Amino acid sequence: MNAQTVFSTQYSSQAEVKVFVCQYESQADLKVYKAEYDSQAGGNEGKWFFTKYSSQAKKKIYFVETESSADLKIFFVKYSSSAGWRNNAKKHLMY
Repeated sequence: MNAQTVFSTQYSSQAEVKVFVCQYESQADLKVYKAEYDSQAGGNEGKWFFTKYSSQAKKKIYFVETESSADLKIFFVKYSSSAGWRNNAKKHLMY
């Protein structure tokens, strides 16, 4: 399985990456499509499938309240074709 499976942790100390959700696409490092099934999620292209258990996830993330405390800024898109990196310098965070 090469899916970008993620788990949203309850505490920042449990996460590998701290994520901030931007209000505008232009502010984001990554445009994320929320996949319905893990088979729809792809490599490191911004297609995320949220797992129910941390053990099922490739990456553990924590959603932060402020942009300044984030490692990665994302924007949720409606279509999978819109997903992708806007800032390739941050790509390593999701490998």
